[in-house]
Amino acid sequence: MKFDTLQQGISFYENYARVSGFDTRLYSTKKRKSDGKISLKYCVCNKEGFRETPRLQSNCKKKRPITRMGCNARITLKLINDQDNYIIFSFHEGHTHP
Repeated sequence: MKFDTLQQGISFYENYARVSGFDTRLYSTKKRKSDGKISLKYCVCNKEGFRETPRLQSNCKKKRPITRMGCNARITLKLINDQDNYIIFSFHEGHTHP
């Protein structure tokens, strides 16, 4: 698919996620050095990755629940060089959680 702006691509994936029953978050961005435009944008399932284990603190009253489960569902949006449009560069549909 092709999008006129990066925001349109992000909105598309957020709508897809809402219909499919999961939430998303913006993960990473890569910019071109020549002009500073965003060349790659990663949008992932909100359960992607693993949370870093915090240092043990004696004054910690409440433990945070585990929310990240290593899910691989994501989309990568890429800038087309000769145009100012974005395309879906990669799409991974599978989730590793219910």
